[in-house]
Amino acid sequence: MAEARKKTPVKSSSKPSKALREKAADIQRILDELYPEVPIPLHHDDPYTLLVAVVLSAQCTDERVNQVTPHLFARARTPQEMIRLDVDEIREIIKPCGLSPSKSKAIWELSRRIVEEHGGQVPRTFEELEALPGVGHKTASVVMSQAFGKPAFPVDTHIHRLAARWGLSSGKSVEQTERDLKAVFPEESWNKLHLQIIYFGREYCPARGHDPQKCPICSRWAL
Repeated sequence: MAEARKKTPVKSSSKPSKALREKAADIQRILDELYPEVPIPLHHDDPYTLLVAVVLSAQCTDERVNQVTPHLFARARTPQEMIRLDVDEIREIIKPCGLSPSKSKAIWELSRRIVEEHGGQVPRTFEELEALPGVGHKTASVVMSQAFGKPAFPVDTHIHRLAARWGLSSGKSVEQTERDLKAVFPEESWNKLHLQIIYFGREYCPARGHDPQKCPICSRWAL
């Protein structure tokens, strides 16, 4: 659950070269053709259930989270209901997601903070979200983009890896990758694009067993 905390949104990098912008535009066209619609992978009903699901997704697959959250949300699907549960009770329910001792404490405490400090509503700013226990910049970015429709570019390990593989970023850090991607893609595409890249990576461009010749993007630039 060790997610780097950042207190302000990551700003875009300096202006990229024309060639890099053209390459990014070609990649975006390929992604738009393959994934014109992109459902949000984590099942949720509202900003709060999305926030909890994203916290659970740290070092865990979306599929496993989606198997666990129905059991958790059957017991508590609002912050008010969550803080009525014991931390140990939450931990037992979310065990399959891994890191359950720290995640259960974070879920209970962030729920308490939402009730006591935000009137029971998930806050709508990066600063307020990142101040919640267990919520780092990536988690806040997911909530801002997928729950509130605010421009954000959440960078997980898959996006970080693909951005480096495609030559869109140096890959030195997830923060640098976020800056680089924000610089080469238009802001209005960020929320959809980060999901498109995740789906593409799973289907065509995996970390292991990758065949560049069969990849619609890597084959184009002989990556």
